[in-house]
Amino acid sequence: MSERVAIITGATRGIGLGITKQLLKDGYKICAFGTRNIEDYDEFSKIYDEEKIFYYKGNIADKEDRKKFVEKAYERFGSITILVNNAGVAPKVREDILKVSEESIDRLFEINTKSMFFLSQDVARRMIQDNSTEDKCIINISSVSSSVVSTDRADYCISKAAISMITKLFASKLGEYGINVYEIQPGIIKTDMTKVAESKYDKLFAEGITPIKRWGYPEDIALAVSALAEFKFKYTTGQVIRVDGGYTLQTL
Repeated sequence: MSERVAIITGATRGIGLGITKQLLKDGYKICAFGTRNIEDYDEFSKIYDEEKIFYYKGNIADKEDRKKFVEKAYERFGSITILVNNAGVAPKVREDILKVSEESIDRLFEINTKSMFFLSQDVARRMIQDNSTEDKCIINISSVSSSVVSTDRADYCISKAAISMITKLFASKLGEYGINVYEIQPGIIKTDMTKVAESKYDKLFAEGITPIKRWGYPEDIALAVSALAEFKFKYTTGQVIRVDGGYTLQTL
């Protein structure tokens, strides 16, 4: 087996950091995209090893940064096994659907949706041209907010809902090339993004908002990515894997 390499966006904290740690354990080399200097990330800087991790600092919403990142990743490793589209942001301010601004929607679509689409496009083209016979796949990290309505986060919800269609579109196109595409929908995950509502969710978990009565953690998402990255689901593509403690179950 040749060297396995994963591109991970938003790799330096939260869910992305959990995925980075897990894939390193699984023997992957990592191409990590982040927005700050390595030393600015406490946890990521502790695991950073230049022999195993290629790090690129940039703006994922910037076309030239994405292009340079992919070029340098291929220069470093020659081939990419999996792409994990994880980078994403929440609204700066939660606004009711009747008040949400165009600026907020533009920002979330640029980072959460548009950048994912075009990074996938670039990497997919290269995967198709790659002469390697190794398995390859694309894994998109979205959210249960792609299907669960939250009228005070309409901008976030629609940016994530679009990822579901992106997953299906690329899965349909890339199947003939042996490249499977998956979507993982995290539920309520304990990260910096949910810290502002920590006490609220602590109470909701205690009251049974999910059948599995606990927070989700980045490690839970990372284990799902790990399973897909081992290519055990060869006859599956375009599908959603919900890692949400049962949050989206419909019950009577």
